[in-house]
Amino acid sequence: MAKVKITQVKSVIDRPKRQKDTMIALGLKKINQSVEHEVTPQIQGMINRVNHLVNVEQL
Repeated sequence: MAKVKITQVKSVIDRPKRQKDTMIALGLKKINQSVEHEVTPQIQGMINRVNHLVNVEQL
């Protein structure tokens, strides 16, 4: 499976609870924090929901 590096670039303040929960599920809590995940349909769906808050790099 391919891996992606997800970096939070915007704050979740004043965002809907669903987006905040998605960021926590991805493992992101602070701006400029990065995590690596395997690309699965579930992870891809979460990235699509919060793509305006994160940067995604293929590894």
